[in-house]
Amino acid sequence: MNADDEQLLPGRVYGCDHDDPHPGPLPHQTYAALVGGPLDGLLLDITGWTADEIQTGVALMTELGQFGAGGRALYDPRPGERNRWDWSGDTP
Repeated sequence: MNADDEQLLPGRVYGCDHDDPHPGPLPHQTYAALVGGPLDGLLLDITGWTADEIQTGVALMTELGQFGAGGRALYDPRPGERNRWDWSGDTP
C-alpha cells in the first residue's frame, strides 16, 4: 500500500450494503476514489483489474442518478491518476 492508497482508506466501498458493519476498504486491495456525481466519495475496488479494464472506465448501478432505480453513473479514470475516477454523466 502506498501513500496515495492510505489517503483513500476512510471512505465506504461501492457495493457494500448500507448496514454492513465494515463498509470500509480492506488492506491489500486497490481502490479508486469516485469523484463527482451521485457516487461521489465512494471507493471502487479495482483489485485485479487489467490496464485495459481501468482505462475503459465503468457504468455503476445507482438509484441516486438522473435515471433513478436501474440507472447507471459513468466514471472514468482521471488522466495520470489511476486512483481517482471522475463522473462523466448518467445513463439509463
